[in-house]
Amino acid sequence: MTGQTLWFISRATGTVSLILFTTIVVLGMVIAGRRAPHGDSATIVMGLHRWLSLGSLAFLALHIVTAIADGYVSVGWLSTILPFTSVYRTFWVGLGTLAVDILLAVVVTSYLRHRMPERSWKAIHWLSYAMWPFALIHGFAMGTASEPLLRWLTVLCGAAGAAAVAWRLRTTHADRERRALVNFQEWS
Repeated sequence: MTGQTLWFISRATGTVSLILFTTIVVLGMVIAGRRAPHGDSATIVMGLHRWLSLGSLAFLALHIVTAIADGYVSVGWLSTILPFTSVYRTFWVGLGTLAVDILLAVVVTSYLRHRMPERSWKAIHWLSYAMWPFALIHGFAMGTASEPLLRWLTVLCGAAGAAAVAWRLRTTHADRERRALVNFQEWS
């Protein structure tokens, strides 16, 4: 494969990864929200969240491998694990590396979820709220410099994620009114 082909594959898989991560984060907020779906719809949303998470790993792995194999810029294997060690655009590549490290922690602990305390798993899973913006900023700074379509796609991913965060923070318990009534009752 030529360097230009690897470059296009790296950019395309990075873009698909960002879209998938955005979708996964939005679905995760829906699942964890106070107005989470119930019944069959909850099963569908949870399954979609899990399967897209697994699928995104393939695109991310291909993105990393092709970025390194391209050779046009110097991004070594160590830079995919240790943040801020890349010679090329140290900070921006480092943000991508941080996103990968957090993602690996979330994936590994998700597979070990049944063997660890719920609070520990949840605390590590909350790191996804940092992983996604790191990946978003990495993609914006690294892959969209001269491509307006990619820039707008990244901005749309950011807007979708921000809207999901706003919804997650704004939603209340489904029985909020009932809880308020109970709290104001006099107990004898």
